[in-house]
Amino acid sequence: MAIGYWNDMLAIKPDHLVALLEKGALVLKRGETDEAIRCFEAAAIVSPDNPLALNNLAVALVQASRHHEALDHFRRLAGLQPENIMLQHQVRRQTSRVVPFWHIPMLNDVHRNAAFEEAIKKVVAARGTSVQILDIGAGSGLLSMMAARAGATNIVTCEAVPVIAEIAKRIVAQNGFSDRIAVVDKISTDLVIGRDMGARADILVSEILSSDLLAEDVLNTFEDAHARLTNEGATIIPRAATAVGCLVESNVLNQYAFVEEVSGFDVSEFTQLAANRLPVHGTMTEWKRLSPDVDLQKIDLTQSKYAEEMRIVEIPVISDGIATGIVQWIKIDLAEGVEFVNHPDNYSDGGWLQILHPFPRPIQVESGTALQIIAGHDRSSLILMPLSSARN
Repeated sequence: MAIGYWNDMLAIKPDHLVALLEKGALVLKRGETDEAIRCFEAAAIVSPDNPLALNNLAVALVQASRHHEALDHFRRLAGLQPENIMLQHQVRRQTSRVVPFWHIPMLNDVHRNAAFEEAIKKVVAARGTSVQILDIGAGSGLLSMMAARAGATNIVTCEAVPVIAEIAKRIVAQNGFSDRIAVVDKISTDLVIGRDMGARADILVSEILSSDLLAEDVLNTFEDAHARLTNEGATIIPRAATAVGCLVESNVLNQYAFVEEVSGFDVSEFTQLAANRLPVHGTMTEWKRLSPDVDLQKIDLTQSKYAEEMRIVEIPVISDGIATGIVQWIKIDLAEGVEFVNHPDNYSDGGWLQILHPFPRPIQVESGTALQIIAGHDRSSLILMPLSSARN
């Protein structure tokens, strides 16, 4: 009935601020987020700096899972009310939703940074400082600035997250590279040659690999880049990436991957719902190694096309035990003679973690034998599964 009253009011005066705000609040309570957003957007047009309109619009956008837009409105509102602690909290809260936590530890990873810069310097020296460079996934703009420091003068970097792109532009300017680096706030698959880039790239650099190799849509991104954004014979950094792993036994990791009896109840069926991969810190987690390091899946990033792949891999067992699963890390071939590895024995302080791929259930293994697994990928994630489980 109340909504009907406000509808009548809006039929007479479509830009009635109070009617728009009141109707928006009522429909939002009923779960009609799209209609609420329309009301609050209209209210914000009528009164652009109205705190209630901006706040309610941001809240409605959060409920609609439109977090990037919600963040924009919370930031604008916080600019109007800089002393409002609640708004500062909302800005940080929404920022954490749209900006993955690993950006900071990744930036502080000295070994990773040194390896990428060595590769970039080597490639820029070989290809020339004036060639077109494309950096996919700007983040802070670090890799592009490394290229500029190496002498490159023609760099385009793209970033899909608007707030990150905004910060990257400021960082590039603060470091004095705005004349060499253009930050484009869009995903690489939306880049247009002649508009966003003057020409196809002769050097492609990207650091969108995930801890489990493929989760950040790597293959689709590189296929598109090879097809539309790079010249034939372009130099790719990195050239290849390999998932490496070993069998492990670990009571600690068992508690994350499996469940049996709890408080006297058999709840083992719940293990069927367990995650098929879990991030771990190599040097911070106790485990017993049951196999040597084994290459599980290699991706050649210089290829133009990628197909799903599965094959049988035999993992030699070097110690008796009950295998929880496979701890996996990545080995990155950046350029000739330049490699980066986040091996669990000596690396735990960067943005790339190691990943536990737990088996569906623990497996008893014996030294001197080999465990057969299915290894491969579905283009977006690794597949690591015991052959015995695959057949069941």
